[in-house]
Amino acid sequence: MKKLWGGRFTGENKDWIDAFGASISFDYLMAKQDILGSLAHVKMLGACGIITEDEMQQIQNGLNSLQEKLANNEITFTIQNEDIHLNIESLLYEEIGSVAGKLHTARSRNDQVATDMHLYLKETVEIIIEKTHHLRSVLVDKAAENVETIMPGYTHLQHAQPISFGHHLLAYYQMITRDQKRMQENLQRIDISPLGAAALAGTTFPIDRKMAAEELGFSSIYDNSLDAVSDRDFLVEYLSNASILMMHLSRFCGELILWCSYEFQFVELSDTFSTGSSIMPQKKNPDMAELIRGKTGRVYGNLFQLLTVIKGLPLAYNKDLQEDKEGMFDTSETIIHSLEIMAGMIETMEINKSNMQQATEKDFSNATELADYLANKGIPFRQAHEIVGKLVLECIQQGTYLQDIPLEKYQQVSPAIKADIYEKLRSVTAVKNRHSSGGTGFDQVKEQIEKAKTELQIE
Repeated sequence: MKKLWGGRFTGENKDWIDAFGASISFDYLMAKQDILGSLAHVKMLGACGIITEDEMQQIQNGLNSLQEKLANNEITFTIQNEDIHLNIESLLYEEIGSVAGKLHTARSRNDQVATDMHLYLKETVEIIIEKTHHLRSVLVDKAAENVETIMPGYTHLQHAQPISFGHHLLAYYQMITRDQKRMQENLQRIDISPLGAAALAGTTFPIDRKMAAEELGFSSIYDNSLDAVSDRDFLVEYLSNASILMMHLSRFCGELILWCSYEFQFVELSDTFSTGSSIMPQKKNPDMAELIRGKTGRVYGNLFQLLTVIKGLPLAYNKDLQEDKEGMFDTSETIIHSLEIMAGMIETMEINKSNMQQATEKDFSNATELADYLANKGIPFRQAHEIVGKLVLECIQQGTYLQDIPLEKYQQVSPAIKADIYEKLRSVTAVKNRHSSGGTGFDQVKEQIEKAKTELQIE
């Protein structure tokens, strides 16, 4: 099969070499964007008088026909045509004949592929922003249902202090909010058109790059043609943002997996997001949460793969950059599905409120409350800390808890300790009284929820 670029060559590649060099097996995913870019380019060529009105119309009609066939899954791509660009151009030849060759005037596959990637990623990031917004809404709704649900807060995976479960959920709301903002900021670097930079140096034809950019919905164009075809910063930034987002989802999944275990029994995930065992009939496995946690690694890998590809590339385009797309496609699919699964899991999970609260009543997570109580009675906090530490040790040795210590024993520590100490040691009281801004106190959590609802409504 004759290559569209074959004029310089007398020999032909073998099929297995063609297969190694081809990218159509994955860049066919940008077929829609490739046609859109070509429609904008040919309209600009006609408007600038580079091709005739009739030629422009013929090419537009051919591209519109291909667009319709693509939507109806009536197009077959071939390895012989290497990539999505040559495949579309070859198909256009079949539609309208040799006038199709005028479409490639004043452009290169270098600026063409970059344009396709900008278009693809712009659309994808807008979808991710929508999905993160939905996940944030789900988190806020679930938090509003659990303002006064008490659970152990952890450090080092050890019981630390009791907190509101709603407060815990809102921590993830904040993480996902930052993820969404990063994606929105990423759009500023994606929303730039490289079209018209040609191979690397621009073109001698009197093109109007801004017209083509506006036709494609880009807000601006690259100021430097070398940068336009070689820049993949926007993609590295996207993969980095995606990695941070997946890290947050993975952390949450790690907690969900613990919480639905027999030892915790804090939550139960819906059957929709769980699976069974092929041998153990009793099992209900949190497979979807585990898969999100596992898929985080492939998103990280896609980021490091691209950074490695780019790190030694001289300007401008190099065939190495063919390796920039599969990771982009894979990350996009992974991120979108993970966000959908995560929202579904949280929305449908059942909260075992009594188990959560009981976990704060047979532990020493109220130790800080006792230390604070003593400090409020005039005992220096460091001294109070030591006193409580010794009391905890005694309780452990005796198999009791701080709330089991008789008032007489407490008054030996300090005559200022009164019977109200037992109310202070209750986990509900401990949570309710944490009024500092951003804290886990019920009023503070309600304030966070109202602020979050406002943020979600005005975006």
